[in-house]
Amino acid sequence: MKRKGTETRPAWYVRDRLVVRLHDPNTLVIRVPLDRREPLLEAHPETFGVPPRMEAHHKIEAYLDHAEPSAVRTAIEMAREMQR
Repeated sequence: MKRKGTETRPAWYVRDRLVVRLHDPNTLVIRVPLDRREPLLEAHPETFGVPPRMEAHHKIEAYLDHAEPSAVRTAIEMAREMQR
């Protein structure tokens, strides 16, 4: 993975495709396959969400202030694998 982004909004990419980016101090944006996004949302509704601006994209938000760490790790791993 390659680190890009800025000091306040770091991001990590594989093959120039986003894997994960810090959106704000409490929110990560994670790129996940669309077919696996809904199961993540259903299994971890307190951890993940999809704002309207992301509905058409392969992205999900993780809310770090009440996220389940293992679920976030799983989503990041999905994102990394998706870029291979």
